[in-house]
Amino acid sequence: MKKHYSGYVNIIGRPNVGKSTLMNAFLGEKMSIITHKPQTTRHRILGIYNTEEFQIVFSDTPGLITDPNYKMQEAMNKAAFSIFEDADLVIFVTEPGEDYTGEEKVLNKLKKADVPKFLLINKVDLSNPEALLELKTKWESILDFDEIHFISALNKAGTDHVLECIKKRLPEGPVYFPKDQLSDKPERFFITEMIREKILLLYKQEIPYSCEVIIEEYKEENRNGKPFNRIRANIIAMRQSQKHILIGKGGSSIKKLGIEARKDIEKFLGHQIHLELYVKIKEKWRDDDRLLKSFGYLN
Repeated sequence: MKKHYSGYVNIIGRPNVGKSTLMNAFLGEKMSIITHKPQTTRHRILGIYNTEEFQIVFSDTPGLITDPNYKMQEAMNKAAFSIFEDADLVIFVTEPGEDYTGEEKVLNKLKKADVPKFLLINKVDLSNPEALLELKTKWESILDFDEIHFISALNKAGTDHVLECIKKRLPEGPVYFPKDQLSDKPERFFITEMIREKILLLYKQEIPYSCEVIIEEYKEENRNGKPFNRIRANIIAMRQSQKHILIGKGGSSIKKLGIEARKDIEKFLGHQIHLELYVKIKEKWRDDDRLLKSFGYLN
């Protein structure tokens, strides 16, 4: 009988170092939203790589926040540190210019982790070879990684080689998920993430960080013999002034948001949809246990 190898490969690092881009590169699918803004990823997301011989369950996590300002950020940190509970291999992602002393909580956790540990130095296309070698030497003095790799996740440079190195480290193991499954998250989750991605891209300053998206209605229909979805989503904001900005003059901003989000959702689902967006006010939702639980941040 042919051997099967499997395991949880969990990715961790600070905000905006390229963790989501990396997981998407490994999978060849867009499982995590990506923007240039930090704290884009808010939840732990599993992306599943499948072949006949392998099943690798990649875990993308929120970026580690040094000083959380509210309960949502505390929950994001908890999700990030949860990777040490089930990891078969840990990938720590950094980039040139990041400042670590070696005494950080995440590095102390890594030192104690009894699994293979990879250091991936990302965005190497933005640095020079001499600086990268100095950085490698510095990291070797901080922590005893099993492997250190230079990559550019955005350009998929080095990611295929890292994937092959991961395979060599995996133990024999079972099939954790059906082989045709790409993630542990349902369609609705990815739809809310696509809408939130457009909010991050289209709005400035505090607006994207003050918003959450929930699906209020999700109807599957047939139109002219083809699948068709009706989706109504609520954008949760914290203040009336934010609602005015989200909607824009004469509804221009939310109309643009809906058009851009609909394109991605239709591509994701493979058929046409009707999307309605509404803005609701929930003051201090980022510190409200009940709302955070309903949004999936708390168990």
